[in-house]
Amino acid sequence: MTANQVTLTIDHKRISVPEGTTILEAAKKVAVNIPHLCYHPDQEIKANCRICVVEVKGSRKLSAACSTRVSEGMEVLTNTRKVRDMQRGILELMLANHNQDCLKCHRNGNCELQDLCERFNISRTHLEDAVDALPLDDSNPALVRDSSKCIKCGRCVEACQSVQEVHVLTHSHRSIRFNIAPAYEMPLEETLCVFCGQCAAVCPTGAIVEKDDTELVWTAIEDPSKHVIVQVAPAVRVALGDSFGLPKGEIVTGKTVAALRRLGFDQVFDTNFTADLTIMEESHELIHRLTHGGTLPMVTSCSPGWINYIEGVFDDLLDHLSTCKSPQQMFGALSKTYYAELKGLAPEDIFTVSIMPCTAKKYEAARPEMTSGGVREVDAVLTTRELARMIGSAGIEFADIDEEQFDNPFGLGTGAGAIFGATGGVMEAALRTAYEAVTGKGLPNPDFKEVRGLDGIKEASVVLGDDLVLRVAVANGLSNAKALMAEVRRGESPYHFIEIMACPGGCLGGGGQPIRSTNDIKEKRMDALYKIDQDLPIRKSHKNPDILKLYETWLGEPLGHKSHELLHTHYHKRV
Repeated sequence: MTANQVTLTIDHKRISVPEGTTILEAAKKVAVNIPHLCYHPDQEIKANCRICVVEVKGSRKLSAACSTRVSEGMEVLTNTRKVRDMQRGILELMLANHNQDCLKCHRNGNCELQDLCERFNISRTHLEDAVDALPLDDSNPALVRDSSKCIKCGRCVEACQSVQEVHVLTHSHRSIRFNIAPAYEMPLEETLCVFCGQCAAVCPTGAIVEKDDTELVWTAIEDPSKHVIVQVAPAVRVALGDSFGLPKGEIVTGKTVAALRRLGFDQVFDTNFTADLTIMEESHELIHRLTHGGTLPMVTSCSPGWINYIEGVFDDLLDHLSTCKSPQQMFGALSKTYYAELKGLAPEDIFTVSIMPCTAKKYEAARPEMTSGGVREVDAVLTTRELARMIGSAGIEFADIDEEQFDNPFGLGTGAGAIFGATGGVMEAALRTAYEAVTGKGLPNPDFKEVRGLDGIKEASVVLGDDLVLRVAVANGLSNAKALMAEVRRGESPYHFIEIMACPGGCLGGGGQPIRSTNDIKEKRMDALYKIDQDLPIRKSHKNPDILKLYETWLGEPLGHKSHELLHTHYHKRV
């Protein structure tokens, strides 16, 4: 049913919009960008910051455009002296309580508060500075909280409480002591924070950012005693271009490889290769559980934010997790063993770097169990944002660089590996392999579209053999994971296999992706990943010839002794 239309004027421009539209949304229809900070297109309306105030004829007070619905005959003015003075006054109040050392901030040049100050030609506040901040929190490997840059917009609280239902960040105190922090103002490391970075992804300033490891990587590159290699996750190649003005969702795989070589990495590899390896191990693990009475449903284990969550909230269900390491860590394990042997290098002389869309990957790489032969598997993790900063600081014109190919032996990935970056991708990739392993028949159509898309929970069923209908579910975002795991805890889950990704949209919406990644942008990235899959000559992990060669010459077989030793791990309760 079509919504009733409402006719109004905004800055003397007549417009008709559906009933229920806000003034902020309606203004976009007449090319008016009303300033805002607490508003986010994918979140609930908060009306906290009041930067978006406008004049509505007949009203004695200014109205918040983000929360005021249009009405028939409404007359709105967005650019009067009264409106501008109020907006400037609010900005100056924010600046008086804000650390203004912008040159030292990772969000310098990509900060919504900074953008508004430029728009209103404000360089310094005329008010007395009164920055009342908590101590800097850099207690963990993944995220840094700097409350001196917090504008109390509430976006991070909604991401943490409503979207993820982790409930670590909350409002504290009142009046001039009002702040946003974990309970009792504890450092994140001492809470059940999962380090997914969704708070950082929606923060308009530099109050929450990824821990920057670029200097660590530069130092390794410049060390002649180190052989520095890098892997690139599937979701990075459809997001990195955002940072350089390319169309949203553009596939920049070849440009990324070329840029990494110019930065000085000795070898550039593809995480899609070990995504295929993960599928080989995980699909065979699923089959083993199905045929030998193992714990069901089996739940995927490649999202480190999800691992942190289940260890803290559903630790009684840890037996349901696949024992497979993530593709990042499988790559790290191979880099310090198989690759070291191949190159005749000592494992400690290899410096392994990951380019990931995820802040929780930093936490994962630092876990004490993620070692091979006593050597840390992944030495440094850079988010998509950090890589963009490195490319920019090196003066590389990313948009104009010629494309190059990944190196061997970890350079060949399949379409199944590529779709790991989208919610549902791991499930679809696993089904492609599990179906053929169980039935012995070729899969006529490798597309399992029922598990695709941004819906919070998706389910499907697949016939495996004569007497097994495999029931599967996919969840993205931890609030949806919570619902599925509550069913498991109650013994009511109808599924055999569950995929969970901590971040909304999966890795393409990870906490380390370019800032301002809305749902519309995530859709474009998802489409790009499925295009990569569609265009590749090999779309099934078990058809990757380099994976088959790895098993034939070194690993043995899926779930074999060597693969268990290197590619599988255990998880434990967080305390």
